[in-house]
Amino acid sequence: MELHGRRAETAPMTYLGSSAPPFGRALCAMITPFTEAGALDLDGAQRLAVRLVAGGCDGLVLSGTTGESPTTSDAEKAALVAAVREAVGDRVTVVAGVGTFDTRHTVELALAAEKAGADGLLVVSPYYSKPPQDALEAHFREVADACGLPLALYDIPGRTGTRIEPDTIVRLAEHPRIVAVKDCSYDFLAAQKVLSRTELAYYAGCDEHNLALYAVGGAGYISTVANVVPAQLRAVLDVFDAGGTAEAVRRQQRATPLIESMMSAGLPGTVTVKAVLNELGLPAGPVRAPLRPADREAIDGLLVAYERLPAV
Repeated sequence: MELHGRRAETAPMTYLGSSAPPFGRALCAMITPFTEAGALDLDGAQRLAVRLVAGGCDGLVLSGTTGESPTTSDAEKAALVAAVREAVGDRVTVVAGVGTFDTRHTVELALAAEKAGADGLLVVSPYYSKPPQDALEAHFREVADACGLPLALYDIPGRTGTRIEPDTIVRLAEHPRIVAVKDCSYDFLAAQKVLSRTELAYYAGCDEHNLALYAVGGAGYISTVANVVPAQLRAVLDVFDAGGTAEAVRRQQRATPLIESMMSAGLPGTVTVKAVLNELGLPAGPVRAPLRPADREAIDGLLVAYERLPAV
């Protein structure tokens, strides 16, 4: 499988799909940098993307939860895809978040992302309206039918209010362009059930599950924390693939304090990532309302966790 001229890598040792994972293994759910005035910072996005690729990311997911997709315009989303594509070329995959609560709008965003140069789509289940499973299935099929890009389902019921049930995912796996799942369900048994019944590439969407899901046949991760420490998270998978199971466990455990401080300390991951990157002098900028920046106490705690994680 080739994506914009980029040849897929060799499949990892536990992934049992018929080919290599469609979007790579180590993906970052990239923030969307803004200027201090709150405008889209395309130059910053390009610099951040290049840094992430240099740190070992083989895929970048734009305009997801961490990318503040609810508060960026359609034009900003398309411009972000085009700018990042220009910066990274064909070295890595670029996946565009296009999910909304409106099927028609989601299709429009999918077509715009394809035109802007995306390799794939991340489609979250429609939120707020809580559609039943048959409506969910129809929504995803309509998006997948509308354009030529491969699609990852994004199951994050804690934010959307609606679970994509395992049986629904299994049925959707029959669609030739539905190839992956970003799993934020916190239902590890369900993930394994789907893995055993389909060839979908399962990506951990919660950083604490990166190694665990990978070890039972997951394709890799789509990580928020990778915005800050891409190399350390990539190394967990690399060491595991090399047969160093115990060392992979140690590396995952060493990353746990930072993962906890960034993802489970009461602040959204977008807020914590931007707090750390701003302190490090890297492209980030402010968050958009209704999100608010981290306070000084939270920033100091994040920096302690970051500084304690050894380099690769």
